Amino acid sequence: MEWIRFLIGKDMQFPHLKVIIPTAPVQPYTPLDGEPSHVWFDRLAISKKAKECQPSMENAYEYVKDLINIEKDSGIPANRIVIGGFSMGGALALHAGFHVNQDLAGIFTASSFLNDDSIVFETLRSRQNEQKPLPKLLMYHGDRDSLVPLSWGKETYDKLIALDASGEFKTLKNTLHELKAKELLEIQEWILKLVPPLENDIPNKL
Repeated sequence: MEWIRFLIGKDMQFPHLKVIIPTAPVQPYTPLDGEPSHVWFDRLAISKKAKECQPSMENAYEYVKDLINIEKDSGIPANRIVIGGFSMGGALALHAGFHVNQDLAGIFTASSFLNDDSIVFETLRSRQNEQKPLPKLLMYHGDRDSLVPLSWGKETYDKLIALDASGEFKTLKNTLHELKAKELLEIQEWILKLVPPLENDIPNKL
């Protein structure tokens, strides 16, 4: 929460929504020569051409599914749950919302991408032309991001849209691999439109 407060001068809070910001576990990370790092899953390389590490991804899926199921069990419908994240957290959100839990309200990402052969694309191809809509999508990416190039994020977005997703891709000018106050505030507004208050103000989850 501290970095959000630093950027926008306050916590990301909603009067009718519950906000959860988990921290990635410490585990060996191949791009850092196997050194332990706070990462949601392992990668063979920071490259969209690399193969996904499915065993590692499955562990991340289980963690997110547990968080979502806790909220569902408390009475929160899936279509009032939004997930998102920065960098690898955003990639996990795309997996969780398009591959694992397609009944969620929305997915947002910042500086994120999917591998070219991602299982997410495979899953969406298998359900094309279904009547049930996918979660709404909002993606941000810095035009000067040297770790995850802008083209990777835009190619990910274009592939998702071609596979029946709907949403918006926003390029942030003069932005590296980082979060900006402007995007956080816009994400807040986007969430409020997706999940407006109910008459009885049922708490929700981000």
